[in-house]
Amino acid sequence: MSLVELIAQADERGLAASGLACLDRCVPLLGGDDETLRPLWASLGDGAGAGEWTERLEQTRGKLDGAATGDQAALLAHRMLQAAPAERSPAEVRVWADACSVASLQIHRLLDTCEDEASSVDARRKGRTEGMSPLVAAELRRQVTVLEVLAGHGPAGLRRALEVSTEGRRVLRAVVSRRSRQRS
Repeated sequence: MSLVELIAQADERGLAASGLACLDRCVPLLGGDDETLRPLWASLGDGAGAGEWTERLEQTRGKLDGAATGDQAALLAHRMLQAAPAERSPAEVRVWADACSVASLQIHRLLDTCEDEASSVDARRKGRTEGMSPLVAAELRRQVTVLEVLAGHGPAGLRRALEVSTEGRRVLRAVVSRRSRQRS
C-alpha cells in the first residue's frame, strides 16, 4: 500500500503520530534534542485531552522558536512545527500529517548527496520508487512503518513509532553534522 493510501486510511491518533514522527526526525535541523518532542508523544499515549496537546505544542514551539536559519531544509522543518494544529481534530491532523510527509521527504531529498530521479516527492509517496536516493528511500520506509504499526497496534504501536522516529532522527543528525563539517 502506498504512503498516500496509508495516510488516507489512518485514524486521528495515527495521523497525529505520523506528523509528529516526521517532525521528530527533522528536529535536529531546529536545534532540538532527543527529548524536545517527548511531551507531545506522551500526550498521544496517555490519552491527554486536547488542552494538554495544545499546551505541550506551545511549549515545544517556544523551545524551538527562532531556530530556523536561511537553510531551506531547516525552514521546511520549522514550517512543520508551526503548522501543527492546536486542536487535534481529524480533519486538521490529516492535513498536517500529509504536509509533514511531503516536507520530511523533501528535507531528506535536499540533504541527500545522491540524486533522486523523480521530479517530485509525490511520485515516491504514491509508490513509484525506482531511482530513489538512499536517504529519501529510508525516510519513505520510516513513514510507511509508522503508519502500519499504528494501524496494526493502535496506541500500543506508539512505542515502536517513536523508536522508528528516533532512528531516523539519529540518521538525519549525522547527515546534518557531516554537511556542516564539509561547509567548514
